Amino acid sequence: MADTEKITINLSVVDLGRIDLLVEQGFYSTRTDFIRTAIRNQLSTQADTIDEAITRRSFVMGVLVYNHRDFERYLEKNEQVDIRIVGMLFLSNDITPELAKATIRSIKVLGVFRASDEVKEALADRIL
Repeated sequence: MADTEKITINLSVVDLGRIDLLVEQGFYSTRTDFIRTAIRNQLSTQADTIDEAITRRSFVMGVLVYNHRDFERYLEKNEQVDIRIVGMLFLSNDITPELAKATIRSIKVLGVFRASDEVKEALADRIL
């Protein structure tokens, strides 16, 4: 699993030129370095708001991995799970669409959701 995800952003040519000027002046090594630093600074500035929302909405923060055995345990207890995560949810390839539907009541992922196309399709009506 990758620790990073590639995103695409649109910037005005003036903003891009200003970033290039800061890179040229040695403040940042690359455009990517500038953008990562800006994002980290904003996330740090908003950390209290993020933490409060995660707590209030009962989110898990980080990477959450489920496999076939995890969901079998839910079936044994006749339970369904509501998954709420900020980060990445990974449902392993040994989870069948039927098992996922039997054990997952709802999913809310703020970040990245990795699962087989078949499992995602089976859960489409449960993904918030």
